[in-house]
Amino acid sequence: MASRFIYILYVSGMTGEGGARLGLHARLGGPALSVWAKHERDSDGWLPLWRHMEDSAAVAGRLWDEWLPLSVRRLIAGELPGGEVDARRLVVWLAGVHDIGKATPAFACQVEQLAQVMRGHGLQMRSRQAMGADRGHAPHGLAGQVLLGEWLQERHGWTVKQAGQFTVAVGGHHGVPPEHGQIQALDGHPHLLRTHGPSRTLWKRVQEELLDACADEFGVRECLAAWRAVKLPQPVQVLLSALVIVSDWIASNPDLFPYFPEDVPRTGPERIAAAWRGLDLPGPWRAKEPVGDVQELFASRFDLPPGAKVRPVQEAAVDLARGMDAPGLMVIEAPMGEGKTEAALAAVEVLAARFGAGGVFFALPTMATGNAMFPRLLNWLDRLPAPEGTRYSVLLAHSKAALNDDFVDLMGKGQRIAAVDVDGFEEREWRPTSPTRSAAAELVAHAWLRGRKKAMLSSFVAGTIDQLLFAGLKSRHLAMRHLAIAGKVVVIDEAHAYDTYMSVYLDRVLSWLGAYRVPVVVLSATLPAGRRRELAQAYAGKATSETAASFDAVAQAGDYPLLTAVTPGGAPVMRRPAASARGTDVELERLDDDVDLLADRLEKELANGGCALVVRNTVRRVLEAAAALRERFGEANVTVAHSCFIDVDRAAKDAGLLDRFGRPGKADRPQAAHIVVASQVAEQSLDVDFDLLVTDLAPVDLLLQRMGRLHRHLRGGEEQTDRPQRLRQARCLVTGVDWSAPVPAPVRGSLAVYGAYALLRSAAVLLPHLDGGRERPVRLPADISPLVQRAYADEPDGPAGWAEALEAARARHEEHRADQAERAATFRLDAAARPGRPLFGWVAAGAGDADDTRQGRAQVRDSRESLEVVVVQRRADGSLATVPWLAPDRKGRPRAGLALPTDQVPTARAARTAASCGLRLPIQFSYADVMDRAIDELEELHIPAWQVKASHWLAGQLILPLDEDCQTHLAGFQLRYSPSDGLEVTRA
Repeated sequence: MASRFIYILYVSGMTGEGGARLGLHARLGGPALSVWAKHERDSDGWLPLWRHMEDSAAVAGRLWDEWLPLSVRRLIAGELPGGEVDARRLVVWLAGVHDIGKATPAFACQVEQLAQVMRGHGLQMRSRQAMGADRGHAPHGLAGQVLLGEWLQERHGWTVKQAGQFTVAVGGHHGVPPEHGQIQALDGHPHLLRTHGPSRTLWKRVQEELLDACADEFGVRECLAAWRAVKLPQPVQVLLSALVIVSDWIASNPDLFPYFPEDVPRTGPERIAAAWRGLDLPGPWRAKEPVGDVQELFASRFDLPPGAKVRPVQEAAVDLARGMDAPGLMVIEAPMGEGKTEAALAAVEVLAARFGAGGVFFALPTMATGNAMFPRLLNWLDRLPAPEGTRYSVLLAHSKAALNDDFVDLMGKGQRIAAVDVDGFEEREWRPTSPTRSAAAELVAHAWLRGRKKAMLSSFVAGTIDQLLFAGLKSRHLAMRHLAIAGKVVVIDEAHAYDTYMSVYLDRVLSWLGAYRVPVVVLSATLPAGRRRELAQAYAGKATSETAASFDAVAQAGDYPLLTAVTPGGAPVMRRPAASARGTDVELERLDDDVDLLADRLEKELANGGCALVVRNTVRRVLEAAAALRERFGEANVTVAHSCFIDVDRAAKDAGLLDRFGRPGKADRPQAAHIVVASQVAEQSLDVDFDLLVTDLAPVDLLLQRMGRLHRHLRGGEEQTDRPQRLRQARCLVTGVDWSAPVPAPVRGSLAVYGAYALLRSAAVLLPHLDGGRERPVRLPADISPLVQRAYADEPDGPAGWAEALEAARARHEEHRADQAERAATFRLDAAARPGRPLFGWVAAGAGDADDTRQGRAQVRDSRESLEVVVVQRRADGSLATVPWLAPDRKGRPRAGLALPTDQVPTARAARTAASCGLRLPIQFSYADVMDRAIDELEELHIPAWQVKASHWLAGQLILPLDEDCQTHLAGFQLRYSPSDGLEVTRA
């Protein structure tokens, strides 16, 4: 009763503020003041609409002034006659009016006690039950879009089209811009916006009074006439929509913005100041362009070996960035081990400073490569100059980031803030920080930026390419993903690694990045020239008669290393830096596909020691080879690495490879002969160095990537005298093929992974080197580009006797690519339409939510949906525990054999340890019938105690219990796991 009394007094203007009227409250009469916006179900807490309007507008102003990157502000300001002043006013105003749709009967009827107060002020409405299903035609976002559009048309002379490009930010503030059909359906139900009868006029007056008050309070009334002539580009509409969403999410949190009656005494400025202190959101990166020569820049930012000089390609990248007069795309093609990552980060620093980017997103092919990049990103950030007290938000962006120790450390530093509960979209609780608490560490994983829709808003992000591709997928809250990338420099690593399906999304994302004027740096060691042109044109837009010749030159260039740069609408330019002085001649030999023959050859080559890498195209072939080699060389001298290890073991494998086979001076290289048998995990982002390579035939670009792990570093000078004498000449043995057939016949597993066409094209371009033996080595890096360009040229290249096989394989290949492109286009975002066209229907017929889950990743990768499980051990007494071989954590605490009780929530450490033992089951379990059967069997182990909120590490997970011999049966298969070999799957 007391809270209701305070409510009525406040509406009447007789509160503890002593009758003072401030902001919107002073501009409104009783009926308008009675309109409610928020209500707490479990209490009498509520919030009037006028207050939420003020809160949202104030947050938008703070975001503009203190959080939004300069590049985004410039993009919006560039479309308005008053520049940045107009842009800020527009953002604040749209955030202020975004919930005007709550001033309707369709919304207000939801809470009867608050609706009754409004009825007392003349705003009549039927009950929620009486309105029935019709309410679904008037969600308050859509209702607000319609009301604001009417106001602009009737009161300010705007046309429907002119209004739509602004009002769509209101209509789409719950993640999906309305479709034309929804707008038309609401037109047929006007009683949802204003009741029939005498009260209709009062409803309209209140709605207009609120909009008039916002126009005056937020200073846009004098702007509206000039804005009527503006044609907003769709990228600007997207950014405005996203800023409204962020403002609403923050302003909707009752811990930041308490509901009435608790917050009645505070004024608007006091309220926003306290909320902003509590949120404590780190600002954007404000990069300063580095001065001085490139050698000094690299010495200050990276761990250069003593006496190391900057590579020509690195210097060229910085010089090219310094010469760009507009944001653009830069493609860096250079050999493996040439320092492309450092070149990209140095160019990023220059581009961010020149064009106002507020952060970086580094996109990598896999979680493993993302994990490897994250500490390098942190190390670079630690060396960036920044004013004292600067804080940056940092994110590792993939679904298992919370299991990464480096990221967990940062999460602890940013733990003062937790996720905001926004209209039910986020689950975790939020509590604001005390304003008296000391400042956080410079790099923080800010907890408000951890929700799945907000995480990418962090300033510095390393993550999988999926996070970037999601920006090209029609999905809910897509505007948030676009805001996240629009203010950054985007780096795309291993650009050659993405197939046609993924490239359909990537090219569309690049077109939007070009429209946002986002600087992009693309890295590859083995990029086909045709793909180089596609990337450049996707970003720059369709070639014109003036630029066509330049794009043709890009598609024909065979120089290497090569840098290509292009700006939106411009002609590409190329730079041809020299290769670094060091090169490697790799002798190529055929090796018949026989494990005994492989063992014989390695025994001969490693007679005096040395380290060999054997790369197989399937996990089955990895395990077969490893078993044979262990019989010959002993268990301790053969290491296995592939994708079917539990997460914690996979991370340990990568770390172990770096420790033993990494850079000279940092690695403890085995003294005896040692063999690593690996799948494709050895291709990317591991700085490992071997004396001898044996590889299955693969597409030539990937084969060259594998060669990049051969003699990667100098060991004992140019003569490689620290390697065994027999292995001082780099050699690569190519197997996995029946070389005796009239046309080389790759093994079945390789065909399943890569297809016949890519493998035959690879074999064809390698033939001169294979046939010539020691007379015709592959010269790295000189031969990289010629081999790649020949293998991916439009016309097949091979011996006459292969013509028929090549043509048949090509037909199948083109059919597969066409199918990929067609399927990818189903949910692909459209290109930005002409300026002035509203975003109505922008994500219509989309994919729903885009999440970094197995289902979400399958939307942007042409792969079967995979099953992921958490591996635990079932003891003889039936109890569950973490697997028994785990090493202690970084603090020395045990992780092996931790009890996982089924009648209660496990300890946090035990649950997290179990979650770190996630495993993606191989392709056998991706076929529909097998997957369904596997899920049914896994769900038999349903542990209710683990499904509660407190058990977030294990809730919803599929649990795979292994017996004490680390074996089990699943869906007709026998599964065996070992920390040395990973998962082995055989038919039961």
